[in-house]
Amino acid sequence: MNLRFLTAGESHGPCLLAIVEGMPAGLPLSEEDINADLRRRQAGYGRGKRMEIERDKVEIMSGVAKGFTTGAPISLRIENKDWRRDEKSPPVTIPRPGHADLAGAIKYGHRDLRLVSERASARETAARVAVGAIAKKLLSEFDIAVGSYVVEIGGVEAEVPDLPLEELWELAEASDVHCPDGKAAERMRQRIDEAKREGDSLGGVFVVAAMGVPVGLGSYVHWDRRLDARLAYAVMSIPAVKGVEIGPAFANARLPGTQVQDEIFFEKGKIARRSNRAGGTEGGVSNGQPIVVQAAMKPIPTTLTSLRSVDLATGRPADTHYRRSDVCAVPAAAVVGEAMVAWVLAEALMEKIGGDSISEMKAKWEQASAQAASVQASRW
Repeated sequence: MNLRFLTAGESHGPCLLAIVEGMPAGLPLSEEDINADLRRRQAGYGRGKRMEIERDKVEIMSGVAKGFTTGAPISLRIENKDWRRDEKSPPVTIPRPGHADLAGAIKYGHRDLRLVSERASARETAARVAVGAIAKKLLSEFDIAVGSYVVEIGGVEAEVPDLPLEELWELAEASDVHCPDGKAAERMRQRIDEAKREGDSLGGVFVVAAMGVPVGLGSYVHWDRRLDARLAYAVMSIPAVKGVEIGPAFANARLPGTQVQDEIFFEKGKIARRSNRAGGTEGGVSNGQPIVVQAAMKPIPTTLTSLRSVDLATGRPADTHYRRSDVCAVPAAAVVGEAMVAWVLAEALMEKIGGDSISEMKAKWEQASAQAASVQASRW
């Protein structure tokens, strides 16, 4: 059974829902395993007033018994404390540039843009983070870890220390802008304060990485099975993310090939690399190096300063109306990025080894690991 999930719910509806299908039986799972990541998503310097209202907590409605998954679909519910009924409210008819308002209204024939914005809202990503937390639990059973950090906000770039990923993640978790460079983090906060005073919003860049990923996830045999393509697709689906690269892809594009490829060595009885410019994939297949995905998030389209638009009800020029929003959500987007990367890796792991239960998966994992070790030691 392949993994899959669906989410439902609106930004100011009663709740968000998610259904996860295909998760093997026997995975230890509690609501706190999920709530920890929900809290991380709500944190971050530059978030709006709504984060003071919401205290996201998940209810596991099915698929878990006595602390373990059962193999049945897992259903999740996250209550919206800030919800309202808008049936009697006048329709919203001025689309915000950069939002789904106009395109969505034309596509579905809505005359009230609220029907678009309620579902297109990044509030939906809370459900994705809940799903991603379950994927992380599955990956952890096979010593695969996923984390993230922010490298740029509003043009302020971090100088990322040359440290192991675990240490970068720890530094990021201690920062309210999720940045491992303390000096840059302070400048990021100042830039966010400036944007708030100016009635503006800021975007930035975050990195999601995964350690312990085995060789062989994904495939080169069909375009839609390539792991790097699937990762890019998943991360690009996050609202406001407009660019994704695997490893330092754009920097690689400016270099000659001899300086880009990760050379292969035989060290201490196994195949090794001394660089990871490929970002952990070659030919659409994981190569045993850390998976590294970098994403660019544009500034949020809802700003205190009005932008020029058109009132669809009258056809006349109009300025946008401010709706409560964040100044900067890049730290939160990094947590959502973790969820999407974890999901893709969990999905690819299930395809690789399969199994209806964790015990069955682990038996197959040991067999696959032994086969890979034999090749690594060049005993063909």
